[in-house]
Amino acid sequence: MKIQGKHIVVTGAAGGIGRALVHRFVAEGARAVVAADYDLAGAQATAEVAGPTVTARRFDAGVESDVKDLVRHANDTNGRIDVFFSNAGVTGPAGGPLETTDEDWDSLWRIHVMAHVWASRAVLPQMREAGEGYLLNTASAAGLLTQPSALPYTVTKHAAVALAEWLSITYGNEGIRVSCVCPQAVRTQMLDAAMGQTEGASTVVAAAGLIDPEDVAQSVVDGMDAERLLILPHPDVAQRMAFKGADHEGWLADLRAKI
Repeated sequence: MKIQGKHIVVTGAAGGIGRALVHRFVAEGARAVVAADYDLAGAQATAEVAGPTVTARRFDAGVESDVKDLVRHANDTNGRIDVFFSNAGVTGPAGGPLETTDEDWDSLWRIHVMAHVWASRAVLPQMREAGEGYLLNTASAAGLLTQPSALPYTVTKHAAVALAEWLSITYGNEGIRVSCVCPQAVRTQMLDAAMGQTEGASTVVAAAGLIDPEDVAQSVVDGMDAERLLILPHPDVAQRMAFKGADHEGWLADLRAKI
């Protein structure tokens, strides 16, 4: 899909990857962009820098009514949504089943999985009627591989990838395109939090090399142009996916040795 002339909604737009996406979509000629975030001041700052085609909206990815309201607002303001980019995410707590609470799991499940479900539920009817549309979500390399320091993050990101696959299979023949962005280490506030969780996590995350949010935005533009399901800003992720598929036990042993 070409971005020029499209109406795009981006969540998690106050900073990091979301802010870079908004700026890049404007540069690519998007007709209108809605920058949504729980941090309204941050979303407004993104919109002010990006230009008059961008509007800001406060939004909580973990609340279905907020997702519905965001879609309604975007439709009322700019007409039919061409692209919905469900990008909002959180690091969540470190640890496994012994350290994390039910409240931790519920929060990450809502933000990393149900937000994508609610977005697709809200926008698919208009996209199916039009015979075209694009659903994107930001998952993580952890959704294809793992994040040793954080079980809830890993599990919910795996679910986000599985959801994208299902949507692509189910609605692809109706003109609905789906992509799932799975970066590794990106210079954002979320990365700062993840790197500090454990020494082992820092080693694993840093091994792939750090890239900037603008690099992710470039990968997204390229991935949307090619209409690829998996958008992998780090080539290392594809290589380790191949290792995992070819020698699962070897892949597990390699990770155990690093934590």
